[in-house]
Amino acid sequence: MRKADESLSRKRSRLLKILDRLARSIPDPATELDFHTPFELLVATVLSAQTTDKTVNRVTPRLFTRYPTPSALSQADLPELEEILRPTGFFRRKALHAKALAEAIESRFQGAVPPRMEDLLTLPGVGRKTASVVLYHAFGQPAIFVDTHVGRVSRRLGLTESSDPEGVESDLARLIPKEGWGIAASRLLLHGRTVCLARAPRCEACTLPPLCPAWPGQPPLQNDPEGLD
Repeated sequence: MRKADESLSRKRSRLLKILDRLARSIPDPATELDFHTPFELLVATVLSAQTTDKTVNRVTPRLFTRYPTPSALSQADLPELEEILRPTGFFRRKALHAKALAEAIESRFQGAVPPRMEDLLTLPGVGRKTASVVLYHAFGQPAIFVDTHVGRVSRRLGLTESSDPEGVESDLARLIPKEGWGIAASRLLLHGRTVCLARAPRCEACTLPPLCPAWPGQPPLQNDPEGLD
């Protein structure tokens, strides 16, 4: 076995142990966005940019009561829509995106959110992370969504060196069995949001030592040929 293959094998082994521990600390990694339909999740995910899921959850009941379908949202009065979305920040831009998104779904996909990555990426305001969230949480399809939390945790755990979301996604996809992509990404995200914080990680509350090379005082992983236990 080549050295690169040995390294990948050890990394996979260590990641399986990481995911096993996260499964115990985060047994039910559901999305924190409230939704009932793929359309609601898609709009909510777009609105969650640069704000919290809790803020979006306070706004969406009023939004979807007023505009329950792509057809209704596509015909929304823009000033009224802006006022509803004001608490989420950048509300003028988000109102334009939400309205344009609904118009595209209505005109190009017969009012139904498409369940394919290549179609979702053609919609206004929808990037790869948003599309992956919808594919997994709304349609149950394998997908790895990489936000700032998933990227940060993956780098700290030594699973990737990439700072590019698509690079992180590609590295994780090589390590995680496809059927486990979505739940693994969900757990990494929530671990980053609640424990492995950006500025002041809560290492004392972490379940992952000594599997994490960023743990204070942890020796380099290459010193442990078994990938750590």
